[in-house]
Amino acid sequence: MPHWLQLMLESLGPLLWAGLIFTIPLTLLSFAFGLTLGLLVAIVRLFAPAPFVAIARFYVWIFRGTPLLVQLFVIFYGLPSVGILLDAFPAALIGFTLNVGAYTSEIIRAVIASVPRGQWEASYSIGMTWGQAMRRTILPQAGRTAVPPLSNTFISLVKDTSLAAAITVPELFQTAQRIVATTYEPLILYILAALVYLAMSSVLSALQVRLEKRFARYGGFLEARA
Repeated sequence: MPHWLQLMLESLGPLLWAGLIFTIPLTLLSFAFGLTLGLLVAIVRLFAPAPFVAIARFYVWIFRGTPLLVQLFVIFYGLPSVGILLDAFPAALIGFTLNVGAYTSEIIRAVIASVPRGQWEASYSIGMTWGQAMRRTILPQAGRTAVPPLSNTFISLVKDTSLAAAITVPELFQTAQRIVATTYEPLILYILAALVYLAMSSVLSALQVRLEKRFARYGGFLEARA
């Protein structure tokens, strides 16, 4: 067996284990918390009084306008200087959540704003409150439109978690770095790490296509084309 193939096979287990223990939980938790935060920020941007809108816009401006790696460094390495100490994984989770929240808030704000005004009026005409209209009428319609961009954000997040290696989270990419430090085979190990990320992204992309087709059954471009 060629040396490079043997090294890949021996290293695949530790990489997959690191992905299972750190990369996948970090991705799922960050996206879940970030999506919740993004929904709240989007609602504030659309419906809250002006001072709260300004705060929400400032938050989005900061986290969309600065690199994610810098945000992670500020949280993990910068906050201790003001007495806030965080372990690596919670620091990464906070950083990714805030970043995802900023991006998803713009997606959610756009899809909510795209729902025709007549849907609000129809909801109010049958006695719904604002909250009921939002929950039963607006969000279900906006959700279908939001599936593709939110799915893309999720897939990007899977790859972005590799940045957590910079703040010592022992996820997939840092595990590859540690193996490189002992084997001195950076090309083989980094290609292997890239292939693992590619495999995860490909599976998620296939799931995204199926999800889009499922929602298209209820109306949309795919159905109209068919």
